[in-house]
Amino acid sequence: MEMTNLNFEDFQKVDIRMGTIIEVNDFPKARIPAFQLKIDFGSIGIKQSSAQLTSLYSKDELLNKQVLAVINFKPKQIANFQSECLVLGVQNGKDVVLLRADQEVKNGTQVS
Repeated sequence: MEMTNLNFEDFQKVDIRMGTIIEVNDFPKARIPAFQLKIDFGSIGIKQSSAQLTSLYSKDELLNKQVLAVINFKPKQIANFQSECLVLGVQNGKDVVLLRADQEVKNGTQVS
């Protein structure tokens, strides 16, 4: 994949926030195994996301875990589910490893 250079103003358009997963459900209609997540972003509210995390994380491990997510993408319809944010992770082979802060921070805190 070819890398595209962005200027700082482009980066500032991406709204990345910290949130806490408050609900995790199986997503049997997803083409690639995934969970349906509800994430609390504090004063911004609760958003839902489809996340392909089933190979490394159980539902119990994800519940109450803080994650980083892009919250200003247009919602995306995935099967019968509306994904409202993109949980951030790193591809490690076939697995996705979550990006997280090493200390707990307030839900809704913006990456700067």
